[in-house]
Amino acid sequence: MFWQTTRFRIDLSRPRIMGIVNVTPDSFSDGGRHGQAQAAIRHCDLLLREGADILDVGGESSRPGADPVPLDEELRRVLPVLEAAAKLGVPVSVDTYKTEVMRAALDLGVDIVNDINALRAPGAAEAVSAHPACGVCLMHMRGEPKSMQAGDPAYADVVDEVKRFLHERAQVLRTAGVAAARIALDPGIGFGKTVAHNFALLARQHELLALGYPVLAGWSRKSSLGAVSGKPVGDRLIASVAAALAAAQQGARVLRVHDVAATREALQVWEAAGLPT
Repeated sequence: MFWQTTRFRIDLSRPRIMGIVNVTPDSFSDGGRHGQAQAAIRHCDLLLREGADILDVGGESSRPGADPVPLDEELRRVLPVLEAAAKLGVPVSVDTYKTEVMRAALDLGVDIVNDINALRAPGAAEAVSAHPACGVCLMHMRGEPKSMQAGDPAYADVVDEVKRFLHERAQVLRTAGVAAARIALDPGIGFGKTVAHNFALLARQHELLALGYPVLAGWSRKSSLGAVSGKPVGDRLIASVAAALAAAQQGARVLRVHDVAATREALQVWEAAGLPT
């Protein structure tokens, strides 16, 4: 299996690590640490030394309760980092749901659009389908970051609903002429879901794989890991690596993580033992 992107045809015969670069003051786990462009660019270099296969750059926090960031501010945050990251010789992803940010990033040569809103914003699907080769990751989210965890999210069958949603969004792109090889899917762990919903999606991840697209898993430091481990967000390294390995065992081909070095070491041990991933 491959993931076709702007500049790279990513080999997914083994799980690939997507390193998170938050250019934000308020992300739930590392807000402010890389909020300035130069700090974020240095973090890109560090993640590559640690073994990241892909860099994912975002300028707006999607943590539960987060306020939206104005367009001009998001562009100010991410464009210098994306421009520098695009020169590092690895696939670069922009984490955004804003059509204007997608277009600006693609104009810089960015490889992947990673959208928590699954290209539902006006013009977003058109921006991706008009591009000759960029990759795209479509994520399931109920509601929006500001309100998605309000109350108690309920589903008749969370896996079935997520699967149907992602299939429908992928079909929108396929109908618009986007090749299947350009599309990946993300079940949206923690986005409008309870702890039980998130772990059901992990246990039944094979049902999402049946859609025929690679799955991107984003478990890193999520609150569901804190719920089962009792650890605060800064102490969820072990739980995050365990969840990443479980997702890989269940067939995820891209692991979106903060802790690249630890995840890489765990995968190396896993692969040396000849265990299936």
